[in-house]
Amino acid sequence: MSVNAVNSTSYSSAAATASAAKTNGKEVSKETKENKQQQAGVVYEKSPSNVNTDYVKKNSALINKLKADSDARVSQLRGLVETMMKKQGAAIGNADSMWQFLAGGNFTVSADVKAQAQADIAEDGYWGVEQTSDRILDFAKALSGSNPEKADELLAAFKKGFSQATKSWGKTLPDISQRTYDAVIKKFDAWKNGTESTDTSTDQA
Repeated sequence: MSVNAVNSTSYSSAAATASAAKTNGKEVSKETKENKQQQAGVVYEKSPSNVNTDYVKKNSALINKLKADSDARVSQLRGLVETMMKKQGAAIGNADSMWQFLAGGNFTVSADVKAQAQADIAEDGYWGVEQTSDRILDFAKALSGSNPEKADELLAAFKKGFSQATKSWGKTLPDISQRTYDAVIKKFDAWKNGTESTDTSTDQA
């Protein structure tokens, strides 16, 4: 796992929020809305980081639980996207073809899917800014044994993942993804500086 686990988690989260935001209609053309997305493009790379130490072994159960939860939600979204693409005659090629399909905005969705997408990216939704940024921070803490000295290293991994998601999307990610990015930066800074109780509890009070 190591830093790359955070990298993949941030990639997945950025992509999922981008996809859901796209379907919510803030970044897409008029009625194009929907709750889909996938994450097949994440690559685990070897890292020289020393984050992958005893902390990972000690917190392996928590790390696996966080990852399994994220993977299950992303897999669910991916299934919806694949079904939609097939119904609308879009070819499913490599991982990026799904991103390009969503980013293009040339699709329609049913009312129930639209409603689910809007719920998922709502303020209290699973892919909303708060829950997504909290999950990324929790993952970083699990990997580092809650050692704030590792914050900068793990934050760099998050930024790399976000950059990869942007590249796969093909253009600037939707507003909700940008806001999630800002929230992650703020929460990492609060963790590193020991001001979490003040800074993070009042973000969206």
